[in-house]
Amino acid sequence: MDQVDCVVAGAGVVGLAVARALALSGREVLVLEREALIGSHTSSRNSEVIHAGIYYPGGSAKAALCVRGKALLYEYCAARGVPHRRLGKIIVATEPAQEGQLAAIRAAAVANGVEDLGFLDGRDLAALEPDLRGVAGLMSPSTGIIDSHALMLSYQGEAEDHGAVIAFNTALTAAEVAADGFEITAEGGGEVLRLKTKVLVNAAGLFAGALAGRIAGLAPEHRREVYYCKGNYFSVAARVPFRHLIYPVPERDGLGVHLTLDMAGAGRFGPDTQWIEGIDYGLDAARGDGFYAAIRTYWPDLRDGALSPSYTGIRPKLAPAGGPATDFTMDGPEVHGVPGLVNLFGIESPGLTASLAIAGEVLARLEG
Repeated sequence: MDQVDCVVAGAGVVGLAVARALALSGREVLVLEREALIGSHTSSRNSEVIHAGIYYPGGSAKAALCVRGKALLYEYCAARGVPHRRLGKIIVATEPAQEGQLAAIRAAAVANGVEDLGFLDGRDLAALEPDLRGVAGLMSPSTGIIDSHALMLSYQGEAEDHGAVIAFNTALTAAEVAADGFEITAEGGGEVLRLKTKVLVNAAGLFAGALAGRIAGLAPEHRREVYYCKGNYFSVAARVPFRHLIYPVPERDGLGVHLTLDMAGAGRFGPDTQWIEGIDYGLDAARGDGFYAAIRTYWPDLRDGALSPSYTGIRPKLAPAGGPATDFTMDGPEVHGVPGLVNLFGIESPGLTASLAIAGEVLARLEG
């Protein structure tokens, strides 16, 4: 049976960041990716925003890793030539009753180490974005946008330059805890691959819960069920009249129907929240009807028929609809007692922003 130092399940942005970090540390790395391309799910179906670390509960992994990851990511993009822009984001209160929420958001951000948020009154908003309707807002100057595919290609290239190998169309179907690591079974192209590894990192995203359930020797209480929350995005054919990202105050399951800009300056709105039972990327154009009302709370001049269905993405949640908000869960040997195993559960937003920081945490858990 062949042997490799490390197996990483999943070639999304986090799996690739982990593979890069392991390869840079001198380990032999094999990445198993069930799809034909990198980042085929959550990593390529999101808003492509570099988040500042504003909304997450103090002391949470999301807060700490987002703030740390943001700094690492901006530095990495500058060094490696990954396209990105530090545009800044406005969180807008569209009615006086929401102004108290802005103060709470800013206080939470400061607790997380984000101290660059500035209050905006109505005149400030009008000066910055004349077409924006709002009574007050917060400016986040360190929020930006990124070409997520270019970032993943950069991670992949560095990992491969240091010896990592990615096996596409190859799904990890079983793993068994052994005396000196794991015995792995993977299937792809009609072939079955069996090998031994000392390290197994479950970075399978939407499939992480199911994969953990296939690890023989992992206690049931350390397996997690993953729930799917789809987000739908709509684009605008005409150029939007905004220079910053525009976010309403947050909703229960997400950040509301917000405006982001891509690297070419085109505008897109989303995501909304749609709980689904299985993976389904279909987009019902009728959902756009609800987008108009949400967007017009802060952009009243949006004309009828301006929105076009664009794409959807799915967030891997660790609680069902109506359940409590959950944190990133990174279970290493200190949690489940299995040497060499790290399970990454519920890596949704801000996973892209935090990807380098998450990779660092994976290495720390593996090294004890």
